[in-house]
Amino acid sequence: MRVLIRYFFRGVRLVLAPVMLISEKLSTPAAVTRTPEEQARVDQACQTLALYQFRSCPFCIKVRKEIARLGLPIELRDAQLDPEHKKALLEGGGKVKVPCLLITHEDGQQEWLYESDDINRWLHQHFG
Repeated sequence: MRVLIRYFFRGVRLVLAPVMLISEKLSTPAAVTRTPEEQARVDQACQTLALYQFRSCPFCIKVRKEIARLGLPIELRDAQLDPEHKKALLEGGGKVKVPCLLITHEDGQQEWLYESDDINRWLHQHFG
């Protein structure tokens, strides 16, 4: 019975994943406009950020939409398909849970921020 349930949900994911990705592309908002100087400052600040994510995770899509809305060039790291990123997420953050924003501070200390609402709030506070 468990095997049947597992295959049922895998099938549902296979059908819904492309729909969710197409929906993301069609509904992603336009980026905010900034002066070239402001955008250069934002680009510099984003070099210390990385988002660990799964491509078709709805919570990751939510964060990616906010990143697009704010016009942030944040590195996206796929923890589902790339074993190195998955390992780094587990070792650094303590768990393989996405989305997770890696924030590297000026002193080299790393902060791992989980939960899509918390990540969006942090991004809005720093770049909104």
